[in-house]
Amino acid sequence: MVETVLDSTATLGEGVFWHPQEKKVYWVDIYGKEIHATDPKTGSNQTFKLPEYVGTIAPINTGGLLVALENGVVELDTETGEFFSVLELEKDKPSNRFNDGKCDPKGRFWVGSMCREGLKPTGALYSINTDKSFVKRVENITVSNGITWSLDHKTMYYIDSPTRKVVAYSYDVETGSISNPIKVIDVPEEFGFPDGMTIDNEGMLWIALWGGNSVSQWNPNTGELIQKIIIPAPHVTSCAFGGEDQRKLFITTAREGLTEAQLDEYPLSGSLFTIELPVGGPEVFFFNKLIAPNA
Repeated sequence: MVETVLDSTATLGEGVFWHPQEKKVYWVDIYGKEIHATDPKTGSNQTFKLPEYVGTIAPINTGGLLVALENGVVELDTETGEFFSVLELEKDKPSNRFNDGKCDPKGRFWVGSMCREGLKPTGALYSINTDKSFVKRVENITVSNGITWSLDHKTMYYIDSPTRKVVAYSYDVETGSISNPIKVIDVPEEFGFPDGMTIDNEGMLWIALWGGNSVSQWNPNTGELIQKIIIPAPHVTSCAFGGEDQRKLFITTAREGLTEAQLDEYPLSGSLFTIELPVGGPEVFFFNKLIAPNA
């Protein structure tokens, strides 16, 4: 049964993860320029305000958060609320902004960009190291979105939303290099657009469906849909496993683009939800501040 963790009016909720030490759900409101830290037990919510749109966030192994803003990455001290620049990216592309991303099993930060206006393939996917070096991994992306890694760390799954596809890359965990892209899932048009994504402990993919009122579970080996879970919001944006036993799926949603009639029908749009599942998922990967530059 789907439960509301936080009744919120986020314009564009995204980037959710469970912090296993803090026992909090972190997530962002991109257009609200906010990061939220929600305690599901008490319902308390701490908000960090940023000066720009917040694309996504990742926890750092030494504390705090790595934050993708519109054209760069900052480190946020969650004790003080202060932040400082780590890296500027795509300053030459003012029409782009950063969107979804997360850390890989080695602790690199992967983040993708997208065009702010219209569906133009001006975005890219980058991996970023602590020493501020970065590698552009994929080009000609329209809306960089869900990303996750297989349990054996040999495959990276990635979504460019307008393609309605999940692509699997051969992935080298030591260098971060990716190769041999293969389409593994086609999302039917009537399902909406695939958005955020995570993986469960059986290697199945969970995909948030923008315009599809649901999170969906898929088998990447066969491309088959296993199940859809209806969420009381049309625009479902990201999902991540967490909770004490990593069996709760936390889900963000958005109000952006909804009509007044839709908002009347789905007043919880923009809220944070959860559902307990029989299968759990791996813990979030932290940004490794000690990582060496990748090849």
